[in-house]
Amino acid sequence: MPALMIRQDVSPAELRRLAKAEGDGRVARRLLAIAAALEGMSREAAARIAGMDRPTLRDWVIRYNRGGPAGLSDRWGDGRLCRLTEGEQATLKAIVLGGPDPEVDGVSTWRLIDLCRIVRERFGVSYGESGLGKLLHRLGLSWQTPRPQHAETDRAAQEAFKKKGCAAALAQIAAAPPKPHASRSGFRTRLV
Repeated sequence: MPALMIRQDVSPAELRRLAKAEGDGRVARRLLAIAAALEGMSREAAARIAGMDRPTLRDWVIRYNRGGPAGLSDRWGDGRLCRLTEGEQATLKAIVLGGPDPEVDGVSTWRLIDLCRIVRERFGVSYGESGLGKLLHRLGLSWQTPRPQHAETDRAAQEAFKKKGCAAALAQIAAAPPKPHASRSGFRTRLV
């Protein structure tokens, strides 16, 4: 079978220059292999110096012939489309940012398993925890959660403490009498 012809519009020296400037090492190796083949090196040797086998080099030559040096870049797809519409995603984000109602939802903070249940009930779409976690990340939500608030938190007392200041609270603690210790030596006493 005759060797596959390689387009000649770009010189081997130009391909080497492009390989040197290329940020992706895989594309650079492909450019170098094609440059070596254009200079007369056997296809098997050109493939070997680029860390591939001869049939793989043939596939890259076909892509090079179709698209030139730009055809040697990897073409990654955008992946699977989201199963929720834009409106449903916005609703889910609002639910997460709004937080749960402990009386209605039965939880004090959202967990992924809770959100999976909500998505299944409201939108009829089933997500696993890892998939929903990735979706939440794409929506700009992070894993960091605020410190949980107890249901009986006294906000007025917290604000009074902030206004009173930490120094006054520490002075009050320091003024309290010390607790008596069983031993002043620092060692535990033992029974004889």
